[in-house]
Amino acid sequence: MNRINKKLEANKKLLSIYFTAGYPSLNDTVSIIEELEKNGVDMIEIGLPFSDPLADGPTIQASSTQALKNGMTTEVLFNQLKDVRKSVSIPLIIMGYFNPILQYGVEAFCEKCKETGIDGLIIPDLPVDVYHEEYQAIFEKYGLINVFLITPQTSIDRIIFIDSISKGFIYMVSSASTTGAQSGFGEEQTNYFERIAKMNLNNPQVIGFGISNNDTFTQATKYAKGAIIGSAFVKHVTENGITTIDKFVKSILN
Repeated sequence: MNRINKKLEANKKLLSIYFTAGYPSLNDTVSIIEELEKNGVDMIEIGLPFSDPLADGPTIQASSTQALKNGMTTEVLFNQLKDVRKSVSIPLIIMGYFNPILQYGVEAFCEKCKETGIDGLIIPDLPVDVYHEEYQAIFEKYGLINVFLITPQTSIDRIIFIDSISKGFIYMVSSASTTGAQSGFGEEQTNYFERIAKMNLNNPQVIGFGISNNDTFTQATKYAKGAIIGSAFVKHVTENGITTIDKFVKSILN
């Protein structure tokens, strides 16, 4: 069983953390992963930096720009991760844009993911129809779960289609804006969370965008299986370095 599916069966609300590979320093990637697992994080999204990150807010964009300047590439990331499964057991997901994957070669990329112990991918600019028609068989050949995003604007038909071809969880974007931390969720977002929860989809939902502290984590996980924190964690690492990751995780979970 894929590690993501196994984790989703756990009788608890899940915390997933996103960070940009190669940031703040090029060789911080594995240290950050190990620290996050050690401090109780359930899943990790490893951001593959890209020069034109459409869905990312300013904090993650800045970290991507710096990671690219540091020398992060797809090949460098795979080299960094080659022994990660000797020390890390939680699910690892690569989140990135489709262009670098296409340049690398979709099948070669998927094969390398399997080799290094990656469990899934989140590719915000890969349309679900294109994935289903052209790439699903390749992803499944290498045991990779592809995670799709839905937003408050996604139609019911689209959500049902995404649910029908998903085999892990659905990434519920909390709002139509780019990523970024916020202090709380308004009525409109809460109504959206309730609406999706009432659909009783086959795949559990994990909410991302706008989760930055214990309050927003608790609010989100009232309606979903878990929550994803990205910008707030990247901001913490920017301001405090990677030696205080334990404090950040504790502030979310306690």
